[in-house]
Formats: sequence, structure tokens, C-alpha cells
Amino acid sequence: MPTPIQVSFEFFPPKTDKMAEQLWAAIERLAPLQPKFVSVTYGAGGSTRERTHEVVDRIQREKGVQAAAHLTCVAATRDEVDEVARRYWQSGIKHIVALRGDPPEGEAKYSPHPGGYGYATDLVSGLRKMNDFEISVAAYPETHPEAKNAAADLDNLKRKIDAGATRAITQFFFGTDVYKRFRDKATAAGIKVPIVPGLLPVSNFTQTVKIAARCGAAVPKNLHDLFAGLEDDPETRKLVAATVTADQVRALQRDGVTDFHFYTLNRADLTYAICHILGLRPKA
Repeated sequence: MPTPIQVSFEFFPPKTDKMAEQLWAAIERLAPLQPKFVSVTYGAGGSTRERTHEVVDRIQREKGVQAAAHLTCVAATRDEVDEVARRYWQSGIKHIVALRGDPPEGEAKYSPHPGGYGYATDLVSGLRKMNDFEISVAAYPETHPEAKNAAADLDNLKRKIDAGATRAITQFFFGTDVYKRFRDKATAAGIKVPIVPGLLPVSNFTQTVKIAARCGAAVPKNLHDLFAGLEDDPETRKLVAATVTADQVRALQRDGVTDFHFYTLNRADLTYAICHILGLRPKA
């Protein structure tokens, strides 16, 4: 019998009142599943700094769920980033997802901020010196689009772990063999922390293909075949998507994987359905 799974969910801070309603509806629906934690992203250039703080604080305070705040190196000095981290610690938010971050809007390429943390490894080191944070970092089973090659990308992940990260969460992927090969290479490289698969349930296949192209994630032919002809049939698309992701989890579960991170896109129904299929239920 497969080992029971644990899940975590990722949300992004809302930009409008309507988006805020959608976000909190999603949190209300998913929090009773007792996730290991939920994380909240951080906009490019720190553009959502205050909203991210408000959301993680409210989730942890009102829902009793451990909340993790994303924190990046972009467009801020070390002192400014450290101050944000100190505020999190004082608010009881003790889990940080430490990332380099995307370039600010209008800039094509990332460049370190003068006086800031240059890269995620530097940020992890700074957080580790500051407080006993739980620190998650990003991993790329199909290689970061800006990496020189797969070996250099894996070396970068190892540096982040050696700097003090306690968990890696992967970019989303669709082929389970992609994850297994990456995990095995990471283990061979001496990486001993959990490498949690990041999963993106397909709510809109066309949009997913575009996101995957930007992230360097392959979309297998069988997925194209499964979603063919469903552009104007959202209900069938949801059924197919739930089956695809549940099968993906089960395949990894059989291989000993127990933790899974869902990129919810602030929508609950599809992720909730997948969790239900996998046997996760709200506690009475």
C-alpha cells in the first residue's frame, strides 16, 4: 500500500477586489484539507511585498495553517530584504521560499541590485544567519531557462542547499520520469533534503502550453492528444485534468514520493477534486 501523501498549495496575492474574493474562496475551500503549508508568491521587483505579507499573515492567523512567504533578491538592498524577513519572523511566519526572482517589469534580463543579495544562494545564507527559518528553494527538473546547462543548474541547487535551504520545490513538469531522473541526479550530487514535485493542474491547456514554453517545461504528446478538441468544453477539460494529475501523483507515490506542491493559480475546485481522488478529506 502506498505511503499516505502530504500536500502544500501555492497562491499569488490579488491585484483587485474581485481577485481577492477568488483567492479567499480558494483558501476557504483548500485549508480544511490540512496542507503541510501554503505559500504566497512575490511579484516581480517586489511589487506585491505588502500584499504578500498581508495574505500570509491572515492565512496563518485565521486558518491555522502554516504559511510560507516568497522572498526575492530583486529591486531591493540587503537591508530592505532583511527588514522584510524580520517582519515575517516577528509575525510568526517562519517559512520562507527564497528565490532569485524575475527581472522587474520592462527589463529583459536579471541583474543583481547594487547592495542587494545577488542570487538565491546569497539570500539563503542571509536568512540562515538571521533566524532559524525553514527555507524552501526552487529546483528545475528540465533545467532553468537561463542556466548554462543541466550540470551547472544542479550545481546551483547544491549551493542553495549547502547554504542552508531545507527543501527544494520543483518547477512543474508532466513526465514522471523527468522528476525521477532529476531526483536521482540530485541524490548522486549529495543533495539530501526533500525535493518536492511541483504540479500544475491544467485548467486551461492553451495557457498551460504557453507557460510551459516560458519555463522550459516539456508538454508530452499524449497530453496534447488528451486535451485536443476541448478548447470550448471546460467541464470535460476539468475531468481530464483531474485524472491526469491524480495519475501523475500516484505514479510518483508508487516510487516513494510522499509530498506534493500544487500551483493552484488561486482556483480551488480542480486542486480540491484531485486531492479528493487521492484520498485527502477535510477533518471533521
